[in-house]
Formats: sequence, structure tokens, C-alpha cells
Amino acid sequence: MQIAIVLFPHFTALDAVGPYETLGRLPGADLVFVAEQKGPVRADTDTLALVADKTLDEVPNPDIVIVPGGPGQTPQMKNEVLLGWLRTADATSTWTTSVCTGSLLLAAAGLLKGRRATSHWLALDVLEEFGAQSTGERVVFDGKYVTAAGVSSGIDMGLTLLGRIAGDETAQTVQLLTEYDPQPPYDAGSPEKAPAHLVEKFREQSRFGEDEGQE
Repeated sequence: MQIAIVLFPHFTALDAVGPYETLGRLPGADLVFVAEQKGPVRADTDTLALVADKTLDEVPNPDIVIVPGGPGQTPQMKNEVLLGWLRTADATSTWTTSVCTGSLLLAAAGLLKGRRATSHWLALDVLEEFGAQSTGERVVFDGKYVTAAGVSSGIDMGLTLLGRIAGDETAQTVQLLTEYDPQPPYDAGSPEKAPAHLVEKFREQSRFGEDEGQE
């Protein structure tokens, strides 16, 4: 089973690495990082890069598509090279997935119209603009489309999908060996729980989907 994780400049690293560490452990998986061009692709901090071993053209029909989000997602929403590849790959994929604002790229490609989907909490309204039915759930399945909420939820998405494909025990094994047992020091991981002034601050700064980029 070929798994393609899409990279683009200024993606968020954990969006890609979370599914890599979970779904990438699927027995017999052929996992590949893909981008428009081969070579290192810088994440949103500019201090970390992942290497695309193949171009989009070299991986036209992966079984699983994984699209991360990140600040660099905004300009990609008008990148017909990437959007066209997503449509082509989706035509034959078994699963088409995203993490965080990666769902906005699936939506921009026309793949989520009328479907339930999630994204980063700051971007849910943009999903609606593309005809998706946005939900604040952490992981959403709608047919073969699997979308995850912000950043860290990519781990949950990967484990959930791994369980669907290879069975609960395989997913539990990966969870155990990666010691994924969250015990966060703060209970501020959603807009419903975080201090109201922080939520308002980032709502005011958010520009998801706009040409000038994101904060």
C-alpha cells in the first residue's frame, strides 16, 4: 500500500510527522514524501525540512493521500499543479486524508463539497465557503475522506485509520510502542477550553484562505 504525504513550503511539521509515525508503521506500507520538486522542503519554522524523494508526477496513484496544513497552505489553494494532482490521485485512492488546514486544500480541489469535514478551529468557516459541512470533531470520516483537526490530531487520525485498515490490535501496538498517552500540563487545547482572550486574539489574527497569508 503506497502512502503519499504531500509537502509544500511552510507546511506544519507535526501535521506530516504525526501520520508518518502512525500510518507509516502499517505492515508492508510504502510511504513516500512528495512535492512539486524533489529535495528538502522547509516547514513553517524554516529550521526544519523534510525531504521529498519523489515529485508529484512520479506518484500519480497512491493508495493513501495525506495532506498536511500550515501557513504555506494559503498560496497552495490557487496552485493548480497541486490541486490537479490531488484530483488525479483522489480518483483512484483508497483513502484521501488531511490534517489541520490541509483540508482546505482538499476543499479547494473540489473534493469535500457536501461532505462532513474538519480542520483547524480557526479555519472551519473557510471549509463552509467551499461547500463542505464543517464540524469541530477531532477526526471525521465521510466515505473514503478522513480529515483531522489541528496539528496534533494527525496522530489520532493516523491511529484511527490504521485501526480501520489493519485492525485494532495493530493500532494499539503502534500506540503502545510510540507511548502515545497524552497527559497535557494544561487544559487549553480547544477554543472551548482555552482562555477566552487567547481565543479572541487568534481569531482576530487569522487570515486562513486569504491572499496575504496567515499569522
